[in-house]
Amino acid sequence: MQFEELRSEPDGPRIRTDEGLLKLQIIDDAVVRVVATDGDSITEPSTESPMIVEQPATDVDWSVTDGEATVTLETDTLRVDLAKDTCALTWREADGELLVREPRDGGKERCPVDVAELAGENAATPVETLEREAYSTKLSLEFAADEAIYGLGQHDDGIANYRGRDQHLYQHNTKVAMPVFVSTRGYGFLFDSYSLSTFHDDRHGTYVWSECVDELDFYFVYGPELDDVVSGVRRLTGDATMLPKWSYGYVQSKERYTSQDELLEVVDEYRDREIPLDCIVQDWQYWPDSTADDPDFESWGGPEGDWGRWGQKSFEPSRFPDPDALTDELHERNVRLMLSIWPNMITGEDHEEMAAAGHLLDDGDLSAPDNEVHYYDVFSEDARDLYWNQAEEGLFSHGVDAWWADSTEPYNPNWGLEDPLEPEQRLELIASDYKRVFDPAYTNAYSLYQAKGLYEGQRSTTEEKRVLNLTRSGYPGQQRYGAVTWSGDIEATWDRFERQIADGLQFTVTGNPKWTLDIGAFFVEDNTDDEFYANGDFDAGYEDLGYRELYTRWFQFGTFLPLFRSHGTNTSREMWRFGEPGDRTYDTLVKFDELRYRLLPYIYSLAGWETRDEYTMFRHLAFEFREDDRVHEIVDQFMFGPALLVCPVTEPMYYGPSSTPLEGRAKAREVYLPDGAAWYDFWTGERYEGGQTILADAPLEKLPLFVRAGSVVPMGPVVQHTEERPDAPWTLRVYPGRDGSFELYEDAGDGYAYEDGEYAVTPIAWDDPAGELAIGDREGWFPELTETREFRIVPVERDVGTGVDEAESQTTVTYDGSETTVDTGR
Repeated sequence: MQFEELRSEPDGPRIRTDEGLLKLQIIDDAVVRVVATDGDSITEPSTESPMIVEQPATDVDWSVTDGEATVTLETDTLRVDLAKDTCALTWREADGELLVREPRDGGKERCPVDVAELAGENAATPVETLEREAYSTKLSLEFAADEAIYGLGQHDDGIANYRGRDQHLYQHNTKVAMPVFVSTRGYGFLFDSYSLSTFHDDRHGTYVWSECVDELDFYFVYGPELDDVVSGVRRLTGDATMLPKWSYGYVQSKERYTSQDELLEVVDEYRDREIPLDCIVQDWQYWPDSTADDPDFESWGGPEGDWGRWGQKSFEPSRFPDPDALTDELHERNVRLMLSIWPNMITGEDHEEMAAAGHLLDDGDLSAPDNEVHYYDVFSEDARDLYWNQAEEGLFSHGVDAWWADSTEPYNPNWGLEDPLEPEQRLELIASDYKRVFDPAYTNAYSLYQAKGLYEGQRSTTEEKRVLNLTRSGYPGQQRYGAVTWSGDIEATWDRFERQIADGLQFTVTGNPKWTLDIGAFFVEDNTDDEFYANGDFDAGYEDLGYRELYTRWFQFGTFLPLFRSHGTNTSREMWRFGEPGDRTYDTLVKFDELRYRLLPYIYSLAGWETRDEYTMFRHLAFEFREDDRVHEIVDQFMFGPALLVCPVTEPMYYGPSSTPLEGRAKAREVYLPDGAAWYDFWTGERYEGGQTILADAPLEKLPLFVRAGSVVPMGPVVQHTEERPDAPWTLRVYPGRDGSFELYEDAGDGYAYEDGEYAVTPIAWDDPAGELAIGDREGWFPELTETREFRIVPVERDVGTGVDEAESQTTVTYDGSETTVDTGR
């Protein structure tokens, strides 16, 4: 590719090359879109891209210089050099410091592909036709030796840093493709592509390849901090919506509760035991049973089979005789109902209605048995509208509070295979199956469209309930649809547990902050005879002391995730299954559940930051300590907000499978305390200097947890649900050692009035030399606001203001929204 002509346009330079058009489109002074195309104009992403939202007009100061060998674009924060002989781009900070570059001989490649040849005969498409030419594209880059690369989604392999690694980007159970990566040098790339893609930094080179796109189209986002990079990605793909406040409490689930009586019995047990709970989940097969009138009744096993009228969006009357009464009784107990909902259908009225409208995908021989499972055409707006109407009539109208959108990849060719596949075989099987059903340019986008349909449908019905959609897949932009991605059907092994931490951190760095998992793993037993990958280590389930230990460690980790949810098959997950009061495991589970509720003022404030300020709650250490290269490879520790350093225990210390005792295991783990701050042990108040590795005490009752000096951590009382005691006193734990601040965020907790400014922010500042805490003037208001609240101020020190319990020593102030300063006497 060689330079031919430069023309300045209002939104950036347009370069004519010997291969077509190269456009550098300025989004703001730190975000630049790059498009390489054969055409004479570029597409507008706000109208053509399901990922990118319409960008507000900006008044960016920029200039372009046409030099002898180089075209240079400059903004206040960024400089881009284009080599005229190859059109290779070099990205620099405004002062000229190198960020990243394409190879000197040029890094942008396009190869024509025939879309119809890649696709099946009946592939669904969100564009007009499969009879078109598109391109496979490749962008090559040169990384610096000392930078770390994160992102690309969640890929089931526990990778800490993508330097020297490769990754295939396709959707699958336990695998979520996100075409975004960021660098510790302070930049990121977002690719506007929905097809099969790959990332390489290996013996084949350093590049990103996409199989089927209309043009090479990507965004360069400068930080330099990772929060700034993520903010740029969210500017492009949309803000994360507020989830309902109750969703930050504890969510109880299993595969599965069989009736409305069982759901209510479980909830009553939680309330009787005074264990905090906000939501219970009804997994699949709440729908009507099969009958002899259904097609292929015998092949599906009849009413005793595994599936029933799979995907029908209504309740089986014999097990759920009165859905209205069910949700009413749950709501009276201050518990919400989340319900699984599927894109696939076997028989029933919904299936027949979708089929009659022509909205079921022709999936050939992919489904079993007898091709009776069909997925609806989520790319069709009419199909999405019909799907919502069915969900509203059969489920939402009965008071269902939240969705669990399962199987949104949606195909899973691994099911039923007796032997594992090599990575290349798995890729070929899944990618080829997807392209038989979907436009090859959109094989990764099903979940994004599904989330869009549920979100827009529910919001068209009511503004009183915020959309919460727990979904098994994801894509950039999905955060604007109330979606939380969970990691899929994982198995109960210590190795899997450890890898999940890294996988989640790679996901949230791509711009969607809402990620979670099945606490305790989905598969617990060894199911090798049925599925080669559904392979847990604990056949006795919760009776196995080894599983109790793993479950407890997983539960401790889950306490510090955006959604705190237990789920799985093979064994029940209610807390009393693991013991009774006085039992070590039971008491630890209850303690961490109570800790979650005590932290609600902190957690819900972080949620507000995610929506207002493009923040990320569950965050890689590099978000806070990018320049400390010792954190670059650490993925078994993370930050939960700006204050809490969470260090899960990922090895057994007490028992192996089958309750086998383990001898000689230290009840501690190594923890690296990042440089640039002092740290307090949350449980003891002991203070440590940063920049060192310590051996942290870690018996079963304790997750190593540290708090950064200068932090202000708001905490509430232990409550049984998030709506209990809204006017209760809050504790402000202050961790001395440097100045610090925190912004308390509050709103109604549900509904969308916050979008119209109905929320309140209270700034809090700690002056360390003076020992004073200033609670500033409250900004904003909403009808449900507690206008006067008691704050209990606790400067933390050794054995003061530690653990879950309230501190005995504290200074109390009554705050009415006006600025007040408290002298703590330090």
